[in-house]
Amino acid sequence: LSSYHFLKEVFMKRKTLLKYDIEDIPQTFIQNGTKRYLYTKDDGHSKRLLIDRYEFLIYHSLWHRLQSGDVFCRDSIQYRSFEDDLVDEDTWVHKESMIQEFNLTKLQQPIEQHLKELENKLEARIISINKRITSGKNKHIQVKKHKNHHSWTLPYTRASVLINHSFFDVLPQVDMRSILYFVNQQCNFLDNFEHILGRYANQKANDYTLIPCLIAWGTNMGLYRMGEVSDIDFSKLATTSANFIRLETLKDANDCISNASSQLPIFPYFNIDDFIHSSSDGQKYETQIHTLQSRHSSKYFGMNKGITSYTMVANHIPIQARIIGANEHESHYVFDILYNNTTNIKPAIHSTDTHGTNEVNFAILDLFGYQFAPRYKDIHATISRNLYGFQHPNQYEGLLIKPLRKINTELIMKEWDKIKRIMVSLALKTTTQNVIVRKLSSYARKNQTKPALWEYDNIIKSLYFLEYIDSLSLRQNVQKSLNRGESYHKLRRSVSYANFGKLRFKTKQDQHIWNECSRLLSNCIVYYNASILSNLLIKSKDTGIGMKILQYISPIAWQHINFYGRYEFSKSPTVVNIEEILESINKDDILTSLKREDSLEE
Repeated sequence: LSSYHFLKEVFMKRKTLLKYDIEDIPQTFIQNGTKRYLYTKDDGHSKRLLIDRYEFLIYHSLWHRLQSGDVFCRDSIQYRSFEDDLVDEDTWVHKESMIQEFNLTKLQQPIEQHLKELENKLEARIISINKRITSGKNKHIQVKKHKNHHSWTLPYTRASVLINHSFFDVLPQVDMRSILYFVNQQCNFLDNFEHILGRYANQKANDYTLIPCLIAWGTNMGLYRMGEVSDIDFSKLATTSANFIRLETLKDANDCISNASSQLPIFPYFNIDDFIHSSSDGQKYETQIHTLQSRHSSKYFGMNKGITSYTMVANHIPIQARIIGANEHESHYVFDILYNNTTNIKPAIHSTDTHGTNEVNFAILDLFGYQFAPRYKDIHATISRNLYGFQHPNQYEGLLIKPLRKINTELIMKEWDKIKRIMVSLALKTTTQNVIVRKLSSYARKNQTKPALWEYDNIIKSLYFLEYIDSLSLRQNVQKSLNRGESYHKLRRSVSYANFGKLRFKTKQDQHIWNECSRLLSNCIVYYNASILSNLLIKSKDTGIGMKILQYISPIAWQHINFYGRYEFSKSPTVVNIEEILESINKDDILTSLKREDSLEE
């Protein structure tokens, strides 16, 4: 750090490094492999330091030490000491009551007993999985014999994502405004938009201007453009938006719609194997105006920048979402988005793709009572490198699926109290949860707690690997859940159609408001479609026709919704009459003529 302090002192004196002799500049931190890039010789053949490169090396070294945790910044959330992120020592004295308060049952159990139970479970599963393969009972794994060894693969056929079911082709066209009015009639979500002054303002949101604002934000059109293509002045839209549309009110409104969707009769039919199986994934959006959160991602934006809308979908419903940088790892936000779910929809199982996995998510989600079920891009290679057991690898000779490493149980027991402290800190939200997860999954600073947590993660991960190999239904359910997330992303992309899908919001706050408004519009579409299916379901129970078909129709559809044209909000909206829609469906005998579409939803 001597070079950093020296550089800081130079700048505080308003000098430049060119004013100093080479002997006065700290150079001991420069590694031998780097010296040839930093030094040159002048005409007198004396050594000369390249000042610009030297200064950049200091910045680069400082950045690496901040990332590794060797250097802290007390006033920064991202780069302060990891100890500062945790519950302080005085509060930790009451750890047992806090663990009980947050219902962290696995932390209440003695670690020796807990590890013994996990050992028995893992060792028994290793034996049973291999027996089922050798006996031929596991018919969905392919084993190939080679000269000196055996290899295996899990056949995988990627199914098409189910969207825009043909059932919705026959429904009457309806505009976005009418859908919002219909959903509001059912659950009064607009009541959540309170004036920014709260009880000090007697003014209530006017649906006449509030709904256009929500459509303007959610479609990526913007208030100014909405003022041009509608019969409402921009000034009225801007005033309504400033007074009523905030992140808090939008999240409350979205929760209201999601909760109402969960009460529809069709909702339980969207369960996967009788469980609410959620998934989360990120969707990239290019930003034409760069904000603090806009980041480069050459794969998606080329030389431009963008953001990621990270969303959790459960039974087709977007129950939680947030904006993250396009350069950020999605796995750091899996626990965050699950734990901060404020709807009444509580997933029992959660899936992600490979981007949602890291070295700690299995452990954290397990200790908080969630079942984590990710999909891996190359499951054979992943298991071959990451399967652990409680015995020495020599004890598993002769098995096809065998651990390559032994779990270090002593390290887990030694650091268990510190692991418990980390979990309680996550529950208390002493800091942003994704920051703790990021540091745990990528912290380069050497300490015993991180590898101990990784060891526990390896136990839970190994149990999942074995179940994933053995259970075809689990693999199908994971794929089905992820497909629902992809379907939702296609709906979101269609909703945010304006400006060719590229964001033009000037601030980070505006991007967050767009994200919630776009989710709200999508949420309303899902509710509208699910409401039609629910009413048909009720009638089908009476007639016995079409019940099996209905549960395979996804509510992610928008071919019957008109997003475009000129908006005339001064006229009364088209009233959505569900009974008339049902009568037209029954009149055309649509249910009996529908064939179940080939999809993973089958």
